[in-house]
Order: sequence, then C-alpha cells, then structure tokens
Amino acid sequence: MTPPASAPAVSLSGSHRSIALPVGGAGWRRLAAFMGPGFLVAVGYMDPGNWATDIAGGSAFGYTLLSVILLSNLMAIVLQALSVRLGVAAGLDLAQACRAYYSKPVSLVLWLLAEVAIIACDLAEVLGTAIALQLLFGIPLVWGVIVTALDVFLILALQRYGFRKIEAFILALLVLIAGCFAFELFYAKPDISAVLAGLVPTPGIVTDPAKLYLAIGILGATVMPHNLYLHSSIVQTRAFAPTDEGKAEAAKLATIDSTIALGLAFFINAAILIVAAAVFHTAGRTEIAEIDEAYRLLAPMMGVGAASLVFGVALLASGQNSTVTGTLAGQIVMEGFLNLRLPVWLRRMVTRLLAIIPAVFVVGLSGDGGATRLLVLSQVVLSLQLPFAVVPLVLFTGQTRVMGRFVSPLWLRVVAWAIAAIIIGLNLTLLIGML
Repeated sequence: MTPPASAPAVSLSGSHRSIALPVGGAGWRRLAAFMGPGFLVAVGYMDPGNWATDIAGGSAFGYTLLSVILLSNLMAIVLQALSVRLGVAAGLDLAQACRAYYSKPVSLVLWLLAEVAIIACDLAEVLGTAIALQLLFGIPLVWGVIVTALDVFLILALQRYGFRKIEAFILALLVLIAGCFAFELFYAKPDISAVLAGLVPTPGIVTDPAKLYLAIGILGATVMPHNLYLHSSIVQTRAFAPTDEGKAEAAKLATIDSTIALGLAFFINAAILIVAAAVFHTAGRTEIAEIDEAYRLLAPMMGVGAASLVFGVALLASGQNSTVTGTLAGQIVMEGFLNLRLPVWLRRMVTRLLAIIPAVFVVGLSGDGGATRLLVLSQVVLSLQLPFAVVPLVLFTGQTRVMGRFVSPLWLRVVAWAIAAIIIGLNLTLLIGML
C-alpha cells in the first residue's frame, strides 16, 4: 500500500481506540462491543429535515414516496459499509483520506462543500428543535432558534463522560422516537396493502417535478454527506487488533451494527410518511406540509388526545440527537481536512451561528410558515452536496493503494458506482428543472 504523503493525526483523539473489546468469549459479546457507532450515524437519517420532507411527501402523494425512503435506505447501508471499510482498513476517515491523497486545492474545495453540508444539516436541527419548543412550550419560533445555541453545553457535558456514554444517550433517544411512532402508527391505522404498494417505485416520481423535488429532499435527508465522514472516524473508537484478521472482524461487526441501526432509521422515516399519508392524505388534506400544522391536526384527526404531544416529544428528541452527531461530524471534517484542532465549544458555536443567522432571517421575514420550507430546502442542498462525498468514498475504497487487501470487491464497486450515478443523475435532473 502506498502511504499518504503525510500521515494526519487521528481525529477525535480523546476517543480514538478508547473502547476495549472483550478477548475471546461469545461472538455476541464482541458484536455488542461494536454496537454504537451505527446508531450515531442512524440519527442523521431521521433528523428534523426528514420530518419535513416525509410529512410533505405523505400528505401530498400518499404512500407513493415510500419507495424513495426504501431505496435511499438501501443506498445508505452500502455507503456506510464503505465508510466502515475505509476507517477500519486504511485507518483514515474520509476527510483525512481526501487531505492525504488529493491536491491541496481539491481538498480545500471538498472541505468547503462538506462545511456547507454540515451547516445545511445544522439548519435543519435548529429549526426542528425550535419548532418542537414552540409546539410543546409555546416559545416563539425566533426565540427557540436563539435558544438552540445553548445546546453546545449538552455536547460538552456528554463528552466529559466518554464516548460510550454518548452512544448510550443517542440510543435512549432513538428508542424514545421509535416508541412514539409505534404509538402514532397504531392509532393512524394505515392501509397495509397501500403501504406495500408504496414500496414499489413508479415512473411518476421522476416525471412529476413536485414529486421529484420531494424525492430528492428525502434522498438528501436520508443519505447525508456528513455521515460518511462521521462513520469512517467513529468506527475507530474501538480498539480492534491492527492485524488483517482483527480488521476483517471489525469491518464485519461494524457493518452489522450500522445495518441494524439503519433498519431502525427506515422504520422511523417510513412511519412519519405513513402517518402523514394515513391521517392527512386519505382525508383529502394534501396541502399539509408544515410540521406545526401536522402537530395541531394529528390529535383531532386521529381522535387521540396524546397524538400531538407524542409527536412533539419525538421531534424534540430528534433535534437533540442530531445536534450531538452534527457536532462530532463538524469536528471530524475540520480536523481531517485542515488538521486544525479547535475547542469543541468554539467549533460548535461557529457552526450553530452560521445556521441560526439564516433561520432567524427567514422566520422573521416570512413568519413561522417559512420554517418548514427552509427545512425542505436544506435537505435539497444536502442532496446536491452528496456526490462530493460519495465519489471520493467509492474511489478510495476501490483503490489498492489506500485499502490494501481490503479493497472493495468488483461487485461492491459496481453497486457503489451505480448508487453514485443515481444520486448524480437525480441531482442533475433537479438542477435542469430548476433552471
């Protein structure tokens, strides 16, 4: 293997190889030790941006866009598996690999694009959390946006107790969100045959501009660029043996972890769209696209008083979960591309302010109704940034000079390039349509 020009320092140095693995024993104990990073990654697949696109898609088009959620999730499973392979086999996260193997100008451009994606993601977290605070506690949206700047202290508090505690916190909130939507699904009583039919793609998704816009928003909200950087780094928190056998086992167990976690993410994303379709679309309320409007109508239209409250609690948990992983991804991107270490609170505050400023401007200018439209737009921006993370990932994992004997097999490279082509093709279609 040809080494990179300069070996970068490890990212998240305080957590790198900090989690010991059991020696010998049952296989499930070793799998349990690897469980965690996948759930941190899965958070990005069910953040408030997903809520906006899924609610809009479900209310407008019923179950039709379920197939987009399913295909996006399958793409995510493949791409996150590639991130695992890169982190385990090469010992580099995606940002470090770009810095090591690309020229400085190319690396800087990719860094800027990654930062744009993280800001777009953070914008969704800001708006989602602010909407939840408004719905649950009556805090005006503008003030809720400003209050979200304080969540930097949550990150600092969690990181003091080690990476495993962060994973436990994330998992607890994920279980809460899943429980909330199991409750919503039970009372929404969706048409099972229509749900199953919605899992099959239809040509109208590409030919109808309105469907395509939401489909690309769902894709951007599901397969998120910063998750590829995040996963390739946090998989290295496990102290696996640096031998070929140790790396092979680590890659296998970490892939199982992420696949299970993304299965949970698929359930939650699909549940949001299914509830919107079953409650709003079937009643002819196809115009419901705002999260706050969905909150107000769920209880009366479902006939269950707790439906709106449960919805709001899940939204708040989703926003806080995404805050934690977004912070980690931002730290990894900056350290990997620039080899620059900033205090976590400073890095978080800069990123959050870059999201708060446009959020305050839009909410102040267009009122609360502009928040969800900005959420959907942020997810489309994420989708447009996605090829600039996916293509380098597929290239690196397919090169022997980077991966050594763990280079992706031919069938996996073919699948990965097909996914990249689909993402690029959909984005070009959207851009042509917008122009």
